[in-house]
Amino acid sequence: MNGTPQSKLDPRVKNVWRVNDAIWIVLGYLCCAVPFAICAAIEPAPWAFALVAVLSAIAAVLLVVFLVVLPPIRYVRWRYELHDDYLDIAKGIIWRKRCIIPFIRVQNTDTRQGPILRAFGLSSVTVATAAGEHVIPGLANDVADQVRDRAAELARIAREDM
Repeated sequence: MNGTPQSKLDPRVKNVWRVNDAIWIVLGYLCCAVPFAICAAIEPAPWAFALVAVLSAIAAVLLVVFLVVLPPIRYVRWRYELHDDYLDIAKGIIWRKRCIIPFIRVQNTDTRQGPILRAFGLSSVTVATAAGEHVIPGLANDVADQVRDRAAELARIAREDM
């Protein structure tokens, strides 16, 4: 475990994060602001208009932070690397996390692709152990298949060496 892992995610993952975060922020805004907007439309009250304005400002700030500021930083902080004996994952902006997953502990590997990832031609690789799942998001489909197959092969070799 020397240094930071070297493999990067596909740069298109930043757009996946932007779309996903935009959907959640807009849904959260609509759930919070629409009831007060309806209330203000039915029975006009200054507090209701003010609350909708505050919620709109908060949503605008969140959109800027999550769509402009965070994706490039998150992309730079996400790294992974397949070694002969283990998978090394480093991630996090404020709270940084480093996971070392020994291949002897790997039970299965697979690729996953939701509608947003599919629209950008990306997949996620999931490595499952008894302790839980570890995900490498946003890899090009061919790279994801290679990482999945290589991790499965290294896990098989590690079990045979026991």
